[in-house]
Amino acid sequence: MDDKDPEVTNNSNLPNFDSFRSGGRNGSRLGGCKGLSSKALRWGIETHGIAPTTEEERTDSRMWQMFTVWFSAILNLTGMSTGALGPIFFALDFRECIIVLVIADIICCFVPAYFAVFGPKLGTRTMVQSRFSFGYYGAMLISTLNVFSQIGWLIINSIVGGQVLAAVSSHLDDTAGIVIIVIISFVLSFCGYKTLHWYETYIWVPSVVLFIALLGVGGNQLIIQIPLLISSTPAAAAGMLIAYGTTAGASDLTWCSFAADYGIYHESKTPTWKIFSWAYAGIFTSAFIGHVIGAAFASAAPAIPSWETGLGDGEDFGRFLVTILQPIGNFGKFLVVLGALTVTAPCAITMYSFGVSLMSISPLFAKVPRYVYSLICTAIVIPIAIVGATHFFTAFEDVLNLIGYWATSYASIVLCEHFIFRKNDFCRYSVVDWNTPSNLPLGIAAILAFLCSFAVIVPSMNQPWYTGPIANAGTGDIGLITGFFSAGMLYLVFRAVEVKFSARRRNGYHIGGLLN
Repeated sequence: MDDKDPEVTNNSNLPNFDSFRSGGRNGSRLGGCKGLSSKALRWGIETHGIAPTTEEERTDSRMWQMFTVWFSAILNLTGMSTGALGPIFFALDFRECIIVLVIADIICCFVPAYFAVFGPKLGTRTMVQSRFSFGYYGAMLISTLNVFSQIGWLIINSIVGGQVLAAVSSHLDDTAGIVIIVIISFVLSFCGYKTLHWYETYIWVPSVVLFIALLGVGGNQLIIQIPLLISSTPAAAAGMLIAYGTTAGASDLTWCSFAADYGIYHESKTPTWKIFSWAYAGIFTSAFIGHVIGAAFASAAPAIPSWETGLGDGEDFGRFLVTILQPIGNFGKFLVVLGALTVTAPCAITMYSFGVSLMSISPLFAKVPRYVYSLICTAIVIPIAIVGATHFFTAFEDVLNLIGYWATSYASIVLCEHFIFRKNDFCRYSVVDWNTPSNLPLGIAAILAFLCSFAVIVPSMNQPWYTGPIANAGTGDIGLITGFFSAGMLYLVFRAVEVKFSARRRNGYHIGGLLN
């Protein structure tokens, strides 16, 4: 980078961040809630809102937490449920599932892993970072979509955990199980960043023990039955393979919309490749292991009467796990309970990001302390999850794809902005302008590219309630693929025009460090 370039701001020369905090570290964080926030701070509850952290605040050198936070959040029963969609929902055999998962997980995990880099490098929440491509007002749309997406994820995860708890105990039903999962997640998210990282450092252990037990107890049946099933199963249609791949990929990609939230206190001077490597290792290994184990057991279930009975119509995954571990009696039930409780790992961080995403929508919302939104989220999720538990796998597949459609277009735009227009240089972000609309990109290019990408996504969709003409031609659901590439290509054109004709020469990177 040329230090004489007038369009580029070097973050080392930025003014003191205290000048733009807009009412405190939250950015309008306290308002009329100073007394409440002061008490929360004394209790060890995080009161930081959506304002970027300064470079002096980003001193945590434990980069391995970029691994544990995602390894714990993804390696759980929800990941197994995603893998099980292949045999249950798409009628694929295990070999086909493996081929699809290798491709989908390797590729799609790159996106959230790179988004995790923005946290230490810029100190920004993911939705705040979006303002440097979507603009101040355009990012409000993305934050709103993210809020609804996080509600969807919370519903799915709480249903998984609740059903598993209910399957183990005769004293609990799905409703009670869901309430337990959501309340634990609420407590963790209420406390905030440090508590979440501490929890995610250890909660992966029960998941690993459960998965080992499942393989230990049911492994012989998998070895015997899966080769027989593969040899007797006709090859799946290409559309089904693609649809399963995009569904699995969506479960990976959707983490990108809050990946940066969990690195805003970590050391900014750490090399990008190191942050990315830790995050990618955590996301990929956990996603792939969970997907493969779920696909393996769901594939073998039709050949084993007790497993087939436990799986039923696929709407109660907890009962299926209890059936597999039945040979080891109460110890198996104990492991299943631990496994159910690990679902709080993704629930807690999703609930936390729900709060900061909601704060990013409007300055009015930013005046409410983050932890208050955890309580609001809890009140929303519990009743909806209780109703949704009756049609789990159908709802699961729908939610994954619907979230994935917008998330892929969003991710493509942000990555194009970073790699093409900011030339993969974090110094081209004038973070000091995060809350000044006139000093941020207009966002017109991003919004146009985002909305126009749906003109390609919709015909590529294949859902129970709609099948587009492209998908109907035999491609299967390729909405994620077409959305990613169409949004990126459109943004390249629209953003170049926006940069050329915009009067804003000092915004973002001071609109973009490419103006020379």
